[in-house]
Amino acid sequence: MKIIILGAGRVGASVAENLVSEDNDITIIDRNPALLSSLQDQQDLRTLVGNGTLPSVLREAGAEDADVLIAVAQSDETNLVACAVAARLFNIPTRIARLRGSEFQQEEKLMGEEGFGVSKVICPEQRITDTINRLIELPEALQVLEFAQGALSLIAVRAYAGGPLVSMPIETLRTHIPNVDVRIVAIFRNGRQVPCEGYSMVQPGDEVFFLSASIHVRAVMKELRRMDKPIKNVLIAGGGNIGLRLARQLEEDYQVKLIERDVLRCDYLASQLNRAMVLRGDATDEDLLNDEYLDGCDLFISLTADDEDNIMSALLAKRKGARRVIALINRRSYAELMQGSQIDIAISPDQATIGELLAQVRRGDTVAVHNLRGGAAEALEIVAHGDAKSSKVVGRTIQEIELPHGATIGAIVRGKTVLMAHHDTVIENDDHVILFVTHKPVVHKIEKLFQVRAGFF
Repeated sequence: MKIIILGAGRVGASVAENLVSEDNDITIIDRNPALLSSLQDQQDLRTLVGNGTLPSVLREAGAEDADVLIAVAQSDETNLVACAVAARLFNIPTRIARLRGSEFQQEEKLMGEEGFGVSKVICPEQRITDTINRLIELPEALQVLEFAQGALSLIAVRAYAGGPLVSMPIETLRTHIPNVDVRIVAIFRNGRQVPCEGYSMVQPGDEVFFLSASIHVRAVMKELRRMDKPIKNVLIAGGGNIGLRLARQLEEDYQVKLIERDVLRCDYLASQLNRAMVLRGDATDEDLLNDEYLDGCDLFISLTADDEDNIMSALLAKRKGARRVIALINRRSYAELMQGSQIDIAISPDQATIGELLAQVRRGDTVAVHNLRGGAAEALEIVAHGDAKSSKVVGRTIQEIELPHGATIGAIVRGKTVLMAHHDTVIENDDHVILFVTHKPVVHKIEKLFQVRAGFF
């Protein structure tokens, strides 16, 4: 597949890194030659210095026979214009734009074929807000991902000593909760994956990924760790776009306080929020995070634009009594370093966004892609099409399917029914198949496996 990426920032670089490993022809455009030089040294791709909204630059990038344009430049306006040029002049089939502001997104006529010609809008701020919301609903989880419109969930949880399943073989889970169908798809111990068979034992401190129908998630989590008290009080540091979005969503159901250092921004935030309390100050000031601000704080979320400020304020809040802390950290190396330390959860914006982009450019009917463990693993939702003659998966049992090493079928959603994958489970046409992939280079093999032979449709 021939793909043009506009913008060599963190998201653009992450997208390029993922797509290059899947045997795609990638050209990335940016005005900053230093960013492009660094990327070209690390990845097998083509770079082009220039303004990606100009027809001449897009033409030089190969727009005349490109399959996809991914516009993830810093400016919303740049991304929209690039999509319009790609649609009108070059007829690129798929045009994806990252938009930070909400005003453009609210005007559907501007996005469609009669407007800027955007096929798909990606909003990182909303994606991060949704991620945090799910973590608030399940405060014991490290990661919460949904498939098949929320019918199925993939949960990552840290096992605690004393959990009924901890230090017991996985196969005993069926006797503990006999009426709940669940599949443990991966166990990571000290950062490394360990075998996940019926005889495998979950040890305290293990990071466990399991699949179950969403209605049964809490019953499964009780087997692995003690359940925390529900979150009631939330303190948010940073009143930018993400902080404001999150406060708006939470203020009706939680007691929300929002700290912002800029006085003019504080006035604006106060005018946009109904119940949340807006406080002026610096969340990295130790004197500020006193008992008054952190009194009864169940969750502290640091969402400023500065990684170091987010790390420092989260660490201070934890030390001063916040029960759980989440920090937004742009640099992936920082996020990986801080995750699981005094900072309970480190969210990387590009990793929160990358899956939504990948789902749009993957071959076959890929509904969802979720990055796991900082991008080291993936969870995929792919719709199976065809019949026993035209497909390599439909009409076959799980044990008959030749999955590449590093890939596991965890569950199937058939209509409204959630089925855990067992060796004798037969895949049918239109099943939503959930796969767990720990070796990213095999993703293109999975895509080919699910492709239907010509003539079926």
